[in-house]
Amino acid sequence: MKQIGVGVIALGWMGRLHSRGFRQVAERYPELGVDARLVAAADPVPANREAARGLGFERAVEDYREVLADPQIEAVSICAPNFLHHEIAMAAVGAGKHFWIEKPMGVNAAQSREIAQAAAAAGLVTAAGFNYRHQPAVEHARDLVREGRLGRVTNARVWLIADYASSPEGPHTWRYVRAQAGAGVVGDLLSHGIDLAQYLLGSRITEVTAMTDTFITTRPVPLGVGVGHSAVAVSDERREVENEDHVAALARTAGGALVTLESSRVAVGPRAEYVVEVYGTGGSLRWSFEHPEHLQVLVLDEAGHRGYTSVMTESGYGDYGRFQPGPGQHLSFDDGKVVEARQFLESILTGRQVAPSAGDAWAAAEADEAVVASAADRSWHSVPEVTGTTYAF
Repeated sequence: MKQIGVGVIALGWMGRLHSRGFRQVAERYPELGVDARLVAAADPVPANREAARGLGFERAVEDYREVLADPQIEAVSICAPNFLHHEIAMAAVGAGKHFWIEKPMGVNAAQSREIAQAAAAAGLVTAAGFNYRHQPAVEHARDLVREGRLGRVTNARVWLIADYASSPEGPHTWRYVRAQAGAGVVGDLLSHGIDLAQYLLGSRITEVTAMTDTFITTRPVPLGVGVGHSAVAVSDERREVENEDHVAALARTAGGALVTLESSRVAVGPRAEYVVEVYGTGGSLRWSFEHPEHLQVLVLDEAGHRGYTSVMTESGYGDYGRFQPGPGQHLSFDDGKVVEARQFLESILTGRQVAPSAGDAWAAAEADEAVVASAADRSWHSVPEVTGTTYAF
């Protein structure tokens, strides 16, 4: 069994998911013959460093540069806040480390482009955190589209509506500072929708027009540091929210399909209503993350009968069989991270890009930036073409 030394940079919620994902690969995918050895984790927060041992790391350090300098580490996960992604990713390229990075890959498209191009020039394997791709029902939907079962695809709808920032008393973190987060819900959630549209349709988004708004304009200053979106005590002082809470966009793909996209982080009601619909001349399909084990499918028969069939995910759809013995269950968000970890490690082992790449993260960043620009000037914007994507496979 080949052992790959792994380091994780930032052990907040996402860093812990990456760590658990690495640990499960040997069990879920024994034929890969790979063992991810958790060598070191880096985090400036003492509580996160203390969590490292329980996650299986041999040691924890404060400075990420120690992880990148360790010759025992071949690959790293970059799970720090957005504004640190560029600095850390470029340092990883300089150190010759393969990396798995969360999206958005930088605070703007220029940073994402530099990261993707530098990694490609260095011959490094990359992975990007587009985990909704890996839901078995989404993988099956992609197969149906690519096989032409829906006929010519005419249009798609993708929306990711959440409530994690719906309370006006939620703490003002780096996520609401433009210099640190870049865009708001566009980079956080809509980027997933953009990636799903391109991945499912196999065609890049070429132009967009959009509108955005910020519904909660100030938030209280936190008195401590939380993990992920967890609540922390706040002060009476409030600061301005600098990026958008809600976005609605129209897009066109290179293949001629029309796409509508919508995301919110402040919706009152939906907790994680993430939905994809694809329509074609011969049928359509619908998937929702709230009921991930079901794929609603309609393929017209010769009689033109209408009505959706609820297809239950099972072994043979994506990596379903690696996690569940029979139909009727589903893969969680966390399970999706195990699939990501497997794809990252497999890409390293084989030298073939299996995981969503830094090129995919760059593609989403370019579309994100066009959406933000369109909302500002209320016009259509072209999306630059990028290299190194996997959605056209």
